[in-house]
Amino acid sequence: MDILQKIIAHKEKEVAERKGLFPPKLLEQSIYFESKPVSLKKYLLREDKSGIIAEFKRKSPSKGVINAHAKVERTTIGYMQAGASALSVLTDSEFFGGKNEDLSTARKFNFCPVLRKDFIIDEYQIIEAKSIGADAILLIAACLTPERLKELAAFAKTLQLEVLMEIHNEEELHPYLSPDLDVVGVNNRNLKTFETSIETSKMLVDKIPNEFVKISESGISDPATIVELKKAGFQGFLIGETFMKTGRPERAAAEFVEQVRKQLSV
Repeated sequence: MDILQKIIAHKEKEVAERKGLFPPKLLEQSIYFESKPVSLKKYLLREDKSGIIAEFKRKSPSKGVINAHAKVERTTIGYMQAGASALSVLTDSEFFGGKNEDLSTARKFNFCPVLRKDFIIDEYQIIEAKSIGADAILLIAACLTPERLKELAAFAKTLQLEVLMEIHNEEELHPYLSPDLDVVGVNNRNLKTFETSIETSKMLVDKIPNEFVKISESGISDPATIVELKKAGFQGFLIGETFMKTGRPERAAAEFVEQVRKQLSV
């Protein structure tokens, strides 16, 4: 059983439990339910931003604890001040040490788009995403059939949420594409070996239709890589570990963005 299968098996149990504890009707009473989400797609394309989706992540299955002490409020405000285009917040507790409250805190202190980073397999989790203040959700092709992913993307649209679809290879691309997607992300991490390679993004960028915003995820630790990926055709870059493994993630983000800007202006 690989890690993804393990996560999905746990997620199925978790969702069943949460449905009993917090029924959809209760979630719909949230103050965020009537608010209009901020467009992730538009923010990623803004000229005055870096294109970086800065992630708040405490731990991961491959690296263990990354940063147990970072505060959501300070880190996410710092990310935005650094010039990030959007925030990504892990809400999976079992494998990533996140919680729904982390996202609500990020939402409370920031005006930018906030992506709920989790393993979504059920419409319930999309209602939950809206109720905690998310503007966009992640759907991972490797976790879903093409039909199921399309159903979930269409459901997200009924709540005005934008959808980032994540792929790891070409096989996960065309069968899953749908007009309800806004952003397509290439995860450079091999789910079987956990190794990352930017070449994965470079191989797939031209295969993604231009109607979607294209982002590269994982394994981006050098500002020069952003410059390279921008030239290849990517408009967004999801970065978490590079910032989170430092004592002050927000400061690391500011220095990183500054370096990117310098290199792009050369």
